[in-house]
Amino acid sequence: MRAQDLMTMSPVCVTPDEELRKVAQLMAEKDCGCIPVVDSSDNRRVVGVVTDRDIAIRAVAEGKGPSTKARDIMTADPRCCLPDDELRAVERVMADQQVRRVVIVDDDGSCVGIVAQADLARATETAPDVTERDVARVVERISQPASALLA
Repeated sequence: MRAQDLMTMSPVCVTPDEELRKVAQLMAEKDCGCIPVVDSSDNRRVVGVVTDRDIAIRAVAEGKGPSTKARDIMTADPRCCLPDDELRAVERVMADQQVRRVVIVDDDGSCVGIVAQADLARATETAPDVTERDVARVVERISQPASALLA
């Protein structure tokens, strides 16, 4: 199975100048916890991501307001995968980077999709090469405290 088989196609994206108020509204409207940040709406080249956790930890906890720009709290240069990448590559990025979502980009680095941890879990029902054990292993590695990874 490949990333393109599971990904949500053409996810909503924002530019670095978008205000967090709008980012949060989009998360609510689209029922998602991660929005890719792209350099422009024309080419959609990924420059970062904003997650619901970023908003909580890097904005709200630090007293930043709703007019704060996405660029000020985004995770810059996230690890991405290609649509043709094997699902194991996506799982590896999730586990190694401790992220629950991986942006899928084309050869030019433009956002074409996103694979979430929930997509992996749903794949256990339809894909013979994705087992519950595989998903559990990824979830375990994503959830390890950072201090455990440094030991």
